[in-house]
Amino acid sequence: MAYFPDHAIPDAGDYASEYFERLGRAAATVDRAAINEASRLLLETTRAGKRIYSCGNGGSAAIANHLVCDCLKGIRSNTSLRPKVHSFSTTVELITAIVNDIGSEEMFAFQLESMAEAGDLLIAISSSGTSPNIVRALELARSMGVRTVAMTGFTGGRSRELADVSLHVTCENYGVIEDVHQSLMHILAQHVRHFNLDEPARLGQLKF
Repeated sequence: MAYFPDHAIPDAGDYASEYFERLGRAAATVDRAAINEASRLLLETTRAGKRIYSCGNGGSAAIANHLVCDCLKGIRSNTSLRPKVHSFSTTVELITAIVNDIGSEEMFAFQLESMAEAGDLLIAISSSGTSPNIVRALELARSMGVRTVAMTGFTGGRSRELADVSLHVTCENYGVIEDVHQSLMHILAQHVRHFNLDEPARLGQLKF
């Protein structure tokens, strides 16, 4: 595992330099074939008219919610694709009701069971890979025929084992792991979009 920081760095600029170096090192640990497979699943699900769901806790919830923007508006822009994307981390009223009345482990699984069907795709984001509500959602997805991608860090936990596709970051720093997960989200959305642009000349355009 790549620990950071493993020594005191008084100067913030020096800290940033080492952080960025560790970030690049962590990104290099993600299996490229797995990234390609995740992109294929994302495109296949979209083309089939199936739904894409995301979930995560804390900072991972922010990435799961951001994924909706990039995988719906982003992928759709200047393509014929019409992604159907929803985050289970987004509605605080529903989340708190489930946690209060049923239990925290069912936070995402309860929503998945109500909304998903076989052939849909769940993208579960968890730095530790051990969060009970993430593991429960992945277990349920498997039993429902919902395909899964897990973004993890640290050891990857049970989530790394359960997912159809594991995008694992070998690192022990939450910030670095989340930065790589955010990059992976952007990579997947942009790759699917760029591969399906109506006009290849738009490839160099930055604006969605």
